[in-house]
Amino acid sequence: MQFKDYYAILGVPKTASQAEIKSAFRKLARQYHPDVVNPSEKAEAEKRFKEINEAYEVLGDPEKRQKYDSLGADWNQTQPPPGWSQRAGFSGGMGGFEDFEFNFGGTGFSDFFEAFFGSGGRRANPFASGRAAGSQRGVDVEADLMVTLEEALRGAKRKITFKTPSGETKTYTVTIPPGVREGQRIRLGGQGEAGVRGGRAGDLYLNVRLAPHPDFRLEGADLIHELEVYPWDAVLGATFTVPTMEGPARLKIPPGSQPGQRFRMKQRGMPKQGGGRGDLYVVLELKIPKTITSEQRALWEKLATLGGE
Repeated sequence: MQFKDYYAILGVPKTASQAEIKSAFRKLARQYHPDVVNPSEKAEAEKRFKEINEAYEVLGDPEKRQKYDSLGADWNQTQPPPGWSQRAGFSGGMGGFEDFEFNFGGTGFSDFFEAFFGSGGRRANPFASGRAAGSQRGVDVEADLMVTLEEALRGAKRKITFKTPSGETKTYTVTIPPGVREGQRIRLGGQGEAGVRGGRAGDLYLNVRLAPHPDFRLEGADLIHELEVYPWDAVLGATFTVPTMEGPARLKIPPGSQPGQRFRMKQRGMPKQGGGRGDLYVVLELKIPKTITSEQRALWEKLATLGGE
């Protein structure tokens, strides 16, 4: 299992702030999003996109980041930090990491992530059977499945590989239904651990993990997009091009718009459980110039003397 340097993947130093990490993620995710690259570059872009999302999944979460920082590059040579032994399958003392019995491919997450932050390769009900004298049902197995918002909106098919303890590799085509949500489980009946003495096989569960998006965050079925505007745009009003799940759209903000004000774009969000779609809300954030010319400064000073409401 290869150590993942999430800081290097995002191109930020270990001292980077959460804002810097978020900015780096957004820039790279837009650059390598599979929907915006040339078809000839799509395979490589998908690989990089998954790495970028995985890195942000960890470094963008202060708690996960702290755990990751406690590991270090020599994670498999030293005693694990407190609280990791049950999570990642460490041996009781020095000597490193014990391999999981189940290995997955195509889920969007690396083995390293699954070992420390996911549920890949774990038995969902390890004590559900095994004590009866007769036939015994096989144990259920679970893994995490990275799903993009685009896949969650439209649905998708994903090829998943599953390596059993005996070394057998199985391949499945998994259907991701439209409207799938964070934490939802996709069940593949009878695809878990084999039964004993004629018992039926367990099930395979894929836990949906929605990938972070560079342009949106999710609130229920609604999407939130933060739009940076200059003070003069907010004062005078302006028209902007904003992203939606269907592509760019134009949004006009009226004069006197305020920071934090929300503009609703109906039916541009994610599918609702009862049918229909949520909305897209564009939230205004003021963008203040870091540097100004002497002429601009004079104009700002004049505005300051004129005052306002």
